Order: sequence, then C-alpha cells, then structure tokens
Amino acid sequence: MPLSKFQLRPGIDREGTSYDTEGGWFDVNLVRFNKGRPQKVGGWRKANDTTFSGTCRALHAWVSLAGTRYLGLGTTCKYYIEEGGTTFTDITPIRLTTGNNEISFAAANGSSVLTVTDTAHGAVVGDFVTYSGCASLGGLIVASVLNQEYEIIGITSVNVYTITAKNTSGVTVTANSSDSGNGQGTVVGAYQINCGLDVYVNSTGWGVSTWGDSTWGSSSSITEAGQLRLWTHDHFGQDLIINPRAGGVFYWSESEFTSNSQIRAVNLSTKTGANLVPTVGLQTLVSNTDRHVIVLGADPIVGGVRTGVIDPMLIAFSDQENALDFEPLTTNTAGDLRLDEGSLIVGAVKSRQEVLIWTDTALYSMQFIGPPYTFGINLLNNDSGLASPNAAVNTPPGVFWMGQENFYTYNGSVQKVPCNVLSYVFDDFNDGQIFKVVGFSNSKFDEVGWFYCSSNSLEIDRYVMYDYVYKIWTYGQLSRTAWLDEGIVNYPRATSSNYLYQHEFGYNDDGSPMTNVFIESSDFDIGEGEQFAFLSKIIPDVKFLNNGESGLVNLVLKTRNFPGDSLTTNSTNAIASTTQQAHIRGRARQAVIRLESDDTNTNSSNNDTGWRLGATRIDVKSDGRR
Repeated sequence: MPLSKFQLRPGIDREGTSYDTEGGWFDVNLVRFNKGRPQKVGGWRKANDTTFSGTCRALHAWVSLAGTRYLGLGTTCKYYIEEGGTTFTDITPIRLTTGNNEISFAAANGSSVLTVTDTAHGAVVGDFVTYSGCASLGGLIVASVLNQEYEIIGITSVNVYTITAKNTSGVTVTANSSDSGNGQGTVVGAYQINCGLDVYVNSTGWGVSTWGDSTWGSSSSITEAGQLRLWTHDHFGQDLIINPRAGGVFYWSESEFTSNSQIRAVNLSTKTGANLVPTVGLQTLVSNTDRHVIVLGADPIVGGVRTGVIDPMLIAFSDQENALDFEPLTTNTAGDLRLDEGSLIVGAVKSRQEVLIWTDTALYSMQFIGPPYTFGINLLNNDSGLASPNAAVNTPPGVFWMGQENFYTYNGSVQKVPCNVLSYVFDDFNDGQIFKVVGFSNSKFDEVGWFYCSSNSLEIDRYVMYDYVYKIWTYGQLSRTAWLDEGIVNYPRATSSNYLYQHEFGYNDDGSPMTNVFIESSDFDIGEGEQFAFLSKIIPDVKFLNNGESGLVNLVLKTRNFPGDSLTTNSTNAIASTTQQAHIRGRARQAVIRLESDDTNTNSSNNDTGWRLGATRIDVKSDGRR
C-alpha cells in the first residue's frame, strides 16, 4: 500500500468522541492553526523586570501629542502608567488626605506590627496610605521608617488599623523598648482609593440584592468595595480617564504629569470647570467620532446635584469635546438616557460608528445622531448576554464576545459563532468567577479569544481561541489576566503574576522552554475499523521556525483496539529538520498521532524554536487480522 498523507481538518473538534471526529484534531495546548497548519504559538518575555502591586485586569495604550507612547495598567489595588518600557508610575487617586496630627502610631517591643489610630479612616485591608511629617517613635522606628507608603494589613475598628514597619528598602523593622512615642509632629496621611476584590463574590455583579428589592426604577446599592476590581479607561486627547467599576471617574493630565506638578489622577468632578460630572460609574469610555465622554451606570441628577448612588441602567454623556460639562442644556450636547431591557449594564465596547452596550438581558447599539437628542439607542438583541465586562472584543470583521453558554458575533446583526469546542469550554468553566473573563485579539494571526477560569480554579488558567478567517477553534492552558493587541505597542502585551509580558516574541517562556506544547489527532483506522492496521514508517514534514533549521519535536504514535480502550504509546521519535523517516511498529485497529515540543531541552538550540506541521506521510497497511 502506498504511503498515506496525514493531513487533517484544521481546528480542534471536541463535540464528539476521539473516534467520532476521525479526520481531525482532538486535543491541543499552546498550538495555533496558522493558515490551517498546526504551529506552536509565539513565545513571551517580560517587558521589564519591575513588578506591580495587585492583579492587573485592564491595559490601555495611547500616544501623546509629542509622540510619547503610554501604557495604562489597572490592578486590584492601583493604577499605573508605563512610559518607555522601563518602570511603572503609580497614579492611583487619593481619596482622603488627613489634617495634621490626626494620625498616631503605637509600637510594641519585639513586634514589627504598628497600630495606627485615625478616626473614621474608611480604609479596607489592602489599601495603601502614604505618611509624611512623622517623627521617630524613639527607638528603631525612626522617622524615615514611617514617612513612606504602606499597605494596610488589618482593620481593628473604624478608627484603628495595622501596618508592618519597614525601612526604605522594604526590609521589616522590629520595634524595641525605646519606641514609646506616637510619631506625631505634623503627621499627614494620604489614603489611596479603596482596593477592590481580587475574587468575584456572588451578588456583586449581576442580580445585585434580592429580586424585587426596593422600588421600580430606583438606584442600586452597588458599591465599589463589593466589586471585583475591574477598570475601564480611555484617552481624551492625550489625557486619560479611568474608572474602577462602581467607583469614581478620574482624570490624569499628561501635561501636568510631564511638568511634575501633578502625578496622580484626580476626581473628574473636582477639576476646574467641572459641571455635574458623574461621581460614580460602572464603565467610562470616549466615543471616537464625536468625542463625548460616556459614563455607563452613572449616578443621576436630583435637585441639581449628582446623588452619588449608581443607577445601573443610566447612561450619562458630556458635551461634545468637553469632558467636564455634563449638564443637559439646549446649548450643548450633554445629556443622559436610561435603558429599558435588563437591570444592570454589564459592559460596552466601541465599534464602527457605534457603541455596543450589554445589559444583563439585552444588547443595545448607541449611535451619535446630533442635536437635539445627541445619541440614539436601538435594541439589537435580548438573548445574547455578555459573560463579563471585558468579554467583548472589536476586530476587523466585527465584534465577538463570550456569553454565558455560547459565543457570538455582531456585524450588522447578532449571530452565534459555530463552535467545535463549546462543550469542552463550558463544561469545565468556573461560573462563580465569570466576571474575570477577558477577551483578546491577536490581529497578526486573525485571532480572537478569551482567557477564563476552569472549574477548579479561582484565577484564570485557560484560553479558547478562534481564527475568524479560517473559522476554526483551538484552546490551551495559560494564565493571563489582561491583554492588549499590538498596534500602539510593538508586541501584544499581557499580564500575569505581577509582571507585564510581550507576546509573540520568539518561541520560549521568558527564556525557558515552553512546557506541555502538543497537538494530538483524533483516532484513525482502516475502512470501518474492522481490520487491524500495521504502521511501520513515518516520513515527517515539519518546518522549524526562528532558529534556522535546528530544533527537535517528538512524534508519538498511540494505539488501541476499541474506542473504549485506553491509548497505549507505541513509539516516540525525535524529529529534526534532517530526519528523513522514523521507523515505528504499531499494530491495532485505531491509532493516534501526537506532535509535541521537546520540553526536556537536551539540545540547547531547542530553547527558542517554533515549528509548523506540514504534510506528514505514514506507511499504514492492513494487517490481515480482524
């Protein structure tokens, strides 16, 4: 029998069994389909060696008028600006600055824990506060120990909390018997905005409070402190507007930053000229074509002032080209409108000439129509929910998003995206952490995807990815909590474990080999599987990438006689670019081919090598046995 060309349908199919999906690929990790061919995904490296505090769940890039490229990072407890790719500047807003002598310290001999007294401090565990004007406590807790930023480790009461003493290098300092003072000189404490949650808590997103709670149309009691910390951010010109979900709307001035007169973002409502600016919101963005600041889930105007309480279905928008004026007048384009379908705005994304807005039950299109109404609202669909505020992604062919049970796309109309891994994803999905889902786009490879938490994980550990040109799916294991496609930045950026990474850089894991990179076929047989097959030879077709023609992959043959049997590994052959053929000996009714990276890295040249599978051929013939 002549050699059989081993070319399978591109994409992964998990909607049937391995035997039922013959002729395709069944399992995979860290492998994409590049123009239909299986290929190891690109690698990644740290963008810099600086860590940030908290878990980052939002990235945004923009360019100043002078051409400076900025990258904004929103974490569970802080907001940073990266400039030049070296360090992170903390621009987290200040919620409270105390007066002189309102704060006092108490130390215990032999302990590094300091007790801080500040009446009605309003802090929560994980908050950051910076002290200045402190005097020495008399012993090892000197002024320099106190006069710096601290993270609050415990809340004793509404008036008392604790911190861990440290020197300016971050090394813990233990008090001695001489530390009897209280630090008061001209002590001032600057408290940053409260940290949000790092784990989604049920009833803090959709379905807040109980069914029928309060009166119809009344404002919700959604609070920032009870939310999974998710940031939305957008640039207004060269400046930045940021909004922690259910928190304040803040403004960062690029010109004030470069002049060093103002480092931190400030509440937009406190800016000179601010007029009825929303004080809280669920999401904030800037419309591209008409230049309005739009606050979703804003607090309403009652009696000529903002209430400070979120209306989860209210949309407030500023005057055109004016981020500070939200007062609806006949002489401007500011105003507000309220959605009807649903109880809570979940998220929004900017698309072509419109903003798509999801509530917990419906999808709306918001379009600029000009005075006197400014914006028009159209109901598009009431059966295509959004998994999380960050689950929608705008791409060249349209907007894609993950729902609670399906994947969807919109390009003039809402459609379900056929998915061959639907059950695989949603059967192993942690619904309790659904608000952590983050969508991503990788335009270089025409891909859109989603990072999510598997059923036994409280943090993101999986991804599912869709090639919207070839209409094929793949998946894998990878922990990434935020993503930004290339464009303003020269490589896609992503975050994990307090680091910022550049993706599609080489083919390794930050200087080390990627682990568990493989793709595995569905079962194949001869005829209807009534005969045994004998496999004796494989002629591989593997192209090695990035490292010339050096590199190794393992080609593994697995067999079994019946679909219910476990697979048995018959042979493993190391394949190099010079390998002409691999001799194997396998006899069974069904066989599986697996290609995997050489994770052992016995050859140092494999450290940064990618690969692409071509038209491998297999010598397979009937064995004559039934």
